[in-house]
Amino acid sequence: MPNPFYITTPIYYVNARPHLGHAYSTIAADVACRYNLMRDRETFFLTGTDEHGDKIVRAAKNENLSPRAYVDKISGLFKDLCPELRIRYNHFIRTTDPAHIAVVKHILQKIYDSGEIYFSEYEGLYCFGCERFYTERELVDGKCPDHKTKPEVIKESNYFFKISKYQDWLIDHINNNPDFIYPERYKNEVLSFLSEPLEDLCISRPKTRLKWGISLPFDDNYVTYVWFDALINYISAVGYPDGELFKKFWPYVNHIVAKDILKPHGIYWPIMLKAAGIPVYKRLNVHGYWNVDQSKMSKSLGNVIEPLQIKNKYGLDAFRFFIMRDMVFGLDSSFSEESMVQRINSDLANDLGNLFSRVLAMAHKYFSGEIPEVDPVLEQELQLGLESNAIKAIDKFESAMEKFEFHKALIAVWEFISRMNKYVDVTAPWELAKKKSSRKQLEAVIYNLLEGLRVISGLIYPVMPDTSSNMQKHLGMNPDESYYRLEILKKWGTMKSGIKLPKSVTLFPRVDLKKNELYSGENSSEKTLPDLKPEISMEEFNKVDLRIATVVHAEVIPRAKKLLKIEVDLGEKLTIVAGISEGYNPDDIIGKQVIVVANLKPAKIMGILSKGMLLAGFDDNICALGTVDKKIKPGTSLT
Repeated sequence: MPNPFYITTPIYYVNARPHLGHAYSTIAADVACRYNLMRDRETFFLTGTDEHGDKIVRAAKNENLSPRAYVDKISGLFKDLCPELRIRYNHFIRTTDPAHIAVVKHILQKIYDSGEIYFSEYEGLYCFGCERFYTERELVDGKCPDHKTKPEVIKESNYFFKISKYQDWLIDHINNNPDFIYPERYKNEVLSFLSEPLEDLCISRPKTRLKWGISLPFDDNYVTYVWFDALINYISAVGYPDGELFKKFWPYVNHIVAKDILKPHGIYWPIMLKAAGIPVYKRLNVHGYWNVDQSKMSKSLGNVIEPLQIKNKYGLDAFRFFIMRDMVFGLDSSFSEESMVQRINSDLANDLGNLFSRVLAMAHKYFSGEIPEVDPVLEQELQLGLESNAIKAIDKFESAMEKFEFHKALIAVWEFISRMNKYVDVTAPWELAKKKSSRKQLEAVIYNLLEGLRVISGLIYPVMPDTSSNMQKHLGMNPDESYYRLEILKKWGTMKSGIKLPKSVTLFPRVDLKKNELYSGENSSEKTLPDLKPEISMEEFNKVDLRIATVVHAEVIPRAKKLLKIEVDLGEKLTIVAGISEGYNPDDIIGKQVIVVANLKPAKIMGILSKGMLLAGFDDNICALGTVDKKIKPGTSLT
């Protein structure tokens, strides 16, 4: 039996809603897990949320919620995202889970009892955004490199973990295990950091400053540092210290993280494990950032990409394919709708979609939709290298997937798809169909094409599970029977003749970005349904506070083509930035009664704090505000 496989995502901090970066990490873990199922490995997939610390308290306060109510709400968003993205985890952990808290206290006590934690007074530079102390050499122009703010000088008594004692051990471990941190650039980054003396790690926060955390088992006046708490989730989730899952899976764990949390995972975590007498993890896999407009996604820049918006607009498998194909694992990548549409139209609609439709259409046209019975000798003669090309694609696919080179794995599959398309052109089934004497050759050609599609349907399974299933159903296969297993994919000639095939479907409609809508073909006049969002419950809808408001002032925002700064009265004054200037001049809307979302989280747009949203509809070049047909008191709720 092959070794088990344990994959973890970063444990997501719930100070904000999930975005594209979170989706990428989780989908990457799901892809790796599905691939290992293809290898017949027993797998365990962990994801979850990190819910303690200063930032959580502040975020909760901003929403007028208790920390508990706030983390329940945001953790729920992360958990609900998983089925939407076809993520199949084994366990979703929360650091507020009682079982996790017990393990954190157990490990803290264990390390404290061994003399590796001490109490001392400390004065240092503290970034509240990062919730950690910085050394002068870590700052950039005296500021936190992530938050671009000057840390505050804090002097207080705290507990410290002797990570400096383990510095030489960690350097040796990294050098003796070249795959410990992957890709190599991040191994070198950690080694560079370790070339300077490590300072001991402050692992507590006094309750006089922060109460929302796990109390130290040896001093109830303090809570533990959020990273010391969060990192332990990787072992608490599998039942450390005595659980069977821990014994089975921990020796084979692979962590996936983004590069911004390299230091805690590459330095703190292995030292914590070593000090606690726990075997160190197998490998840390580090990916880059998704950039938008050449900048890292940021709430303050207003360039955060919502994964469900893209998924609902272009389809789940198209979304999963794009982010796996366009990011080289370890490097940064740029997101744009234009590049995504190009991938959909070229790789998915043209290459894969057209191949699938052509082959199925020919099977129906020439063989009444049945897999033809084929002469084995003739089938071998007319393969023209398809079988060897399939094996080559599978080998490249395996090699790339083992190294988390997801883009290379997909390139290997598309090389085979290209080979299949050339095979159609070379064999020209439509010409063979004209002659009765060529009937046997036609049977062999169509059979080989169906076999090639079977291999493709299995290889795309980790990235595009729904498309894989859809293809297999139309190839007369039962997707529940594990046709994606690599052992089966490598056996050419497994399709059974006489099986009736359903008629072909359009796997991926082409996208017209200018019209911003999907359509079935270049000249098709049949449009798809409007892009409807997922259904919501009445309970969810009731969270939206719709109110009648009177516009009291409006003005153009300099350098903003579509935006107006609008002041409305809904019992109190509210400033809203709205993209309606192409349909309305400021004077047109003063005095109008409009419908606003009054409880939208404030956001800075063009430097102006916008505290709500106007309802408006857009059709071609027409903009129409949502208004009421009778005068009504400002602030009245819509029900």
